[in-house]
Formats: sequence, structure tokens, C-alpha cells
Amino acid sequence: MKKTSNVKVAGFGGQGVMMFGQVLAYSATKDELFGLWFPSYGPETRGGTANCSVIVSDKQINSPVFKNADHLVAFNLPSLEKFRTKVEKDGLILYNGSLIKDDVKEDNILCIGVPVNDIANDLGNVRVANMVMMGAYLELTKLFSDETIEAIIKKFLGERKADLLDINMKAIEKGKAFIKDLGVNYA
Repeated sequence: MKKTSNVKVAGFGGQGVMMFGQVLAYSATKDELFGLWFPSYGPETRGGTANCSVIVSDKQINSPVFKNADHLVAFNLPSLEKFRTKVEKDGLILYNGSLIKDDVKEDNILCIGVPVNDIANDLGNVRVANMVMMGAYLELTKLFSDETIEAIIKKFLGERKADLLDINMKAIEKGKAFIKDLGVNYA
């Protein structure tokens, strides 16, 4: 890693937005980088709006606030519409192609729709849609290794939900495979 990545992750409560952001921030710490996760919730938890800002850097982070994101991960259309104009030139927008059917285009920004709900349903658990998106994100950015992500997810799930580790890792692999099949390079 050579610079700071400012990431905005947004969607409805219950889509795994916060877990996505936390996994990125904790992975930074595990890899001896600086990581910061800053959540923002709407009035409801499940079904309301939720977003978080994540900063991953090889330098000390002095503020949790950034004006524009390098990367936007949007799990629904309202989130995409709210944040799409706040992505830096040469940035990345990943969006949930299962819920956002129109092709998204922005000048000088790589925009990719990933059918995360469809892929998660094929795996038998729609709740791992966020990890499908994580796989797509990691394949594009090369931010963290599989070993780092697996260790963080294992810790995040704990003993109580340890049985979910396998399906989460399969979801990540499916997200990576989707991007590989597109033949898109970003990092």
C-alpha cells in the first residue's frame, strides 16, 4: 500500500454496511497500517439508511472526515445517488447490480455493478451479499490478502457464529471471481 484510501460504504441497515467497513478498518490494523471506521446511522437500524467512512493509510490519520471518497461501495440506489458525486477522479464505484438495474456511468471513474444479492442467493444465504461485495472490492483494489480478511472475519464472527465463516469466505471468492470474469483491472 502506497497511499491513503478513503472509502464510503452505504446502504440500508441490515445489508452489512457496517460490517464491511469494520472488516476493512480492522484489516488495516492487522497489517500494521492505520485504519479508521466512522459510522453514520439513520433513525432506524434495520431498513433505515446507514453509511460509514473508512480510511486505510500507511500514514497516521488525523481526521475521520474526508470531502470526497476514492471508493464508493453502494448497496442500494438511494446511497448511490447520495454519494456518487463525491467520488474522486480515477476513483471506483462498486454498486449492487441486483438492486440497481441501470448502468452507472461517471466520467473518469470506474463503475461496476455486482449482482451481490443474486450471487448470495445462489450460495443459499442473502445475508452474505456484503461479503460478495467485499470480494469484488478486494479483487479490484488488492488492499488486503485473503489471509488477513479471513482472520478478521473469523474474529468478527467469534465462537458464537463460527459456523458462518465458511459461507462468508465462499461469498468473498464468488465476488472475486465475478471481477476476474469481467477482466477489469483497477489497482
